[in-house]
Amino acid sequence: MEVKELMNPSVVTIEPTASAALAARLISRHNVGALPVCGADRRLRGMVTDRDIVLRCLGRDIMTRGCTAVSPRDDCREATRLMSVQQVRRLPVVEDGRLVGIVSLADLARSQRFDMEAAQALGEISENIIRF
Repeated sequence: MEVKELMNPSVVTIEPTASAALAARLISRHNVGALPVCGADRRLRGMVTDRDIVLRCLGRDIMTRGCTAVSPRDDCREATRLMSVQQVRRLPVVEDGRLVGIVSLADLARSQRFDMEAAQALGEISENIIRF
């Protein structure tokens, strides 16, 4: 199964110049845990998570740069592997340098074909969070 079969193509994004306050409002309003940061050209510049806002809000730059992304044609197992390695629950889906969707650990778990991989990735992510 490819990522494009599970990803959400309706992604709420934020511009790099937006404030942390706006990011927090969008995360709350749309009930999401992360916002891809894109310019008007939809090119992915980074990600802002609810955790980024809490931990980095005293600084000026809250987005995570150089974030890992997947292609819509990537296998879903690769997406779960990347989530585990990168310790993230959401991956932007990028095609030709432009954001086309987002896939979450929950999307993978709901597919039932990858629920074991998703559970393993979540366990590894949670284990590392607890250590900090």
